[in-house]
Amino acid sequence: MAQTTAEALPVQDLSIHDGKQARSEAESSSSSGYATPVEGASEQQSAVHSNAQSSQTSAEKPDSPKGPRKVPFEHPLPSCQPKERPPLTADQETKYANLLKTVRAWTDIPNSTSKLAAKSPITDSERMWLTRECLLRYLRATSWSPTEAPKRLLNTLGWRRDFGVDSLSPDHVSPEGETGKQVILGYDNNARPCLYLNPGRQNTARSDRQIQHLVFMLEREIDMMDAGQDTTALLIDYKGSSTSNSPPASQGRQVLNILQGHYPERLGRACISDLPWYITTFFKLISPFIDPVTREKMVFNQDLRKHVPPSQLDKEHGGDVDFEYDHTIYWPALNTMCEMRRAERKRRWEEAGKQIGEYEAYLRGGDQKPLRDVKEQKKGL
Repeated sequence: MAQTTAEALPVQDLSIHDGKQARSEAESSSSSGYATPVEGASEQQSAVHSNAQSSQTSAEKPDSPKGPRKVPFEHPLPSCQPKERPPLTADQETKYANLLKTVRAWTDIPNSTSKLAAKSPITDSERMWLTRECLLRYLRATSWSPTEAPKRLLNTLGWRRDFGVDSLSPDHVSPEGETGKQVILGYDNNARPCLYLNPGRQNTARSDRQIQHLVFMLEREIDMMDAGQDTTALLIDYKGSSTSNSPPASQGRQVLNILQGHYPERLGRACISDLPWYITTFFKLISPFIDPVTREKMVFNQDLRKHVPPSQLDKEHGGDVDFEYDHTIYWPALNTMCEMRRAERKRRWEEAGKQIGEYEAYLRGGDQKPLRDVKEQKKGL
């Protein structure tokens, strides 16, 4: 198995900040070059903390070695901003308030999606997952249905428990990532983190771990979102793929069910390139199962520079980034970034009172005040 220890971890781009301040550094970051690895976990944390406090990235320092980029970008360019959603109507606010009241009353939730599933107490991590924006995503996905939204939420919570989403470890899925068939690199024009899917780099036989790897990477892509963002960009390139390494229709439907059922309203854009005839046939087979809203977000064989800033787009896909996938460097770097972001969000959630319905923008270090302060402010009016 490839090395995944902190000893291979470059310092460049690591930051504990999810907010706007650190994003200002992204524009001046080089699209190539990476910093010297640190030698231990404690030194790694110290270097990361020091880097977060500095306005100068390690890529800008004169003693930084040059060469291909081997780690993810930490933030989108400041010129790339998330699309603003329109404010909720009075009716939508009422439906959200009713759903929030329902969810806050949950004490025990199902351990799977089975109708006869046993139940156990809701955990803090599940309560933190139930943000304001999470509830709104499920309301939008169910056309603001006051009965369907809570059902869908419970179904997803049961699926996450049964699938083991929160317990998937980097070491377990690491073999799936050794060829770089799934890579998180850069952000698109609307500040969405980009997940490259490269089926032509398939390196394992069909197994449950392949699906687990995809879910793991989707969760890491969500970790890499900055404040104000809650959608993803998928860049799917079938170059080099063949009938032998392409997923069967049954696996495609399984992935589609997971994405549509348990990550609703998460897809912002899917750019699909170099489709061979058999993949076109595959898309025709699964097309009836694709939600119309999802289909509208899919574009085929377009110039990716129209969707992703060239300075954060892999040169293999038409960008300016000289990126080289080295699993021993990329994998620990990605997971350390995400672990630090999750730890910071957890700290902020606990500090603000561990509330269901907390604002994601606050948890991600944005300007948004926590729910507790918003409530206090409303009381004072």
